[in-house]
Amino acid sequence: MQNEHASDDSEALPPLESRLVRLNKYLADHGIASRRNCDELIKKGKVMVDDRVITELGSKIDPHTQRIDVDGVVLKPDRTEHRYYLLHKPRHVVCTNDRREARLRAIDLITDPNKGRIYTVGRLDEDSTGLILLTNDGDFSNRIAHPRFGIDKTYSIKIRGRVEGEQLEKLKKGVYLAEGRTSAVFVKVLKRTNDWSLLTVTLNEGKNREVRRIFAAVGYNVLTLRRTHIGTLSDRSLKDGKWRPLVREEVRDLLRQSDAAGAAAPLVDRRKDPRVKHFAHKRPLGPGPERRGPRAGDKWRRDRKRSLERAGPSKPPGRRGRGDVRRKQRGRKSRS
Repeated sequence: MQNEHASDDSEALPPLESRLVRLNKYLADHGIASRRNCDELIKKGKVMVDDRVITELGSKIDPHTQRIDVDGVVLKPDRTEHRYYLLHKPRHVVCTNDRREARLRAIDLITDPNKGRIYTVGRLDEDSTGLILLTNDGDFSNRIAHPRFGIDKTYSIKIRGRVEGEQLEKLKKGVYLAEGRTSAVFVKVLKRTNDWSLLTVTLNEGKNREVRRIFAAVGYNVLTLRRTHIGTLSDRSLKDGKWRPLVREEVRDLLRQSDAAGAAAPLVDRRKDPRVKHFAHKRPLGPGPERRGPRAGDKWRRDRKRSLERAGPSKPPGRRGRGDVRRKQRGRKSRS
């Protein structure tokens, strides 16, 4: 009887090749984290398949017959219902799912009791504000955050100093970071003074702290940064700290944008660019807002030299120098 039941169960299941799925995709579909973060969990040995730790990336599993355990939590074969949220992230809120994090997390602001295990699509650093998506859909997260699909993200930023045309042209053509050269950036100047400039920046990549780093590469410090658009989504209807679920049409629209951008822009591994190493270690011209061009460092060095000259000559070293100090101290006491 047992053999008959076993044969009936095997006949009810689809073929093995169609049942196999990548482990990171399976974890992402269950709302554990994005595919990249799931790969990190696998590397750290926090995922077990049939009571055996799996650390090899790209491993495939059969969810119908194998038991998957993540940090002591057994995942059910059935997928969870996909959730999509849009949050206007305030300052001092972090984009992490770490339970040990003492600071307020973005997922904590989503008060939907049915949200389940969700995570942020990409990241905004602690000091940045604006729109960020949260979901438990791994495929959706990958298509929105991955640079290959090129979903446009628009930021309103305020930088220290007056932005000049030469630096704007460099940004529009792309600058070199540690990962390679950035793609073209759309920059529009809204207002500028001698002390600060207000800009709108649009890019379609997802490098870590990319906006702040590309402006630092041309000598500007970003004072405030707010993400105003993700694709066609805007922050007009959301106040700081508020959230709302996405409607189906908005999710479909974002996926259509990723389809069009992904077909037009194939993935390029910029880490293989031989010029990356040279530009990654390029020395800055000097501190502060004076770093605006190739000759701007001369002004900083000249001012530094003048300040040292005003301070007077340094005290001579050795016993002779110590004697001069003692004589000056005795002279001060005698005058008193």
